[in-house]
Amino acid sequence: MKTIEGNLISKGFRIALIVSRFNELIGKKLLDGAMDCLLRHEVKDDDITVIWVPGAFEIPLIAKKAGLSGKYDAVICLGVLIRGATPHFEYISGEVTKGIALVGLELNLPVIYGILTTDSIEQAIERAGAKAGNKGWNAALATLEMVNLLKEIN
Repeated sequence: MKTIEGNLISKGFRIALIVSRFNELIGKKLLDGAMDCLLRHEVKDDDITVIWVPGAFEIPLIAKKAGLSGKYDAVICLGVLIRGATPHFEYISGEVTKGIALVGLELNLPVIYGILTTDSIEQAIERAGAKAGNKGWNAALATLEMVNLLKEIN
């Protein structure tokens, strides 16, 4: 039996991080976590591009543009959507999730979902570096594994 697994070796990887400016306090924490992970796994600072977008809804389009550019081995999408009193949360979170998934499938490229969807600001803070860890770090780690996994399969 042959087993294929991605590893966390990352020399030479070029990564785009797309971050939503809406709820920037949390987005910045997710970005900090992702950057910490990438740099600790020896991705060079010069091989990382951070792209800020107005809100989570804009992430899939820019993820697609970044992926199509051929400049990146992977794209990490970071942001936070916090449930409010209207159905807006459901519409946006569903479309953002579908859009990010579609971009990865269309481009055959790791497009990693690092969007927090929470019921409260407290839950978002917990997932951006407090007691639940930093989901930006987790997204970056998944990115490294996926790039390696795709290289191994190819």
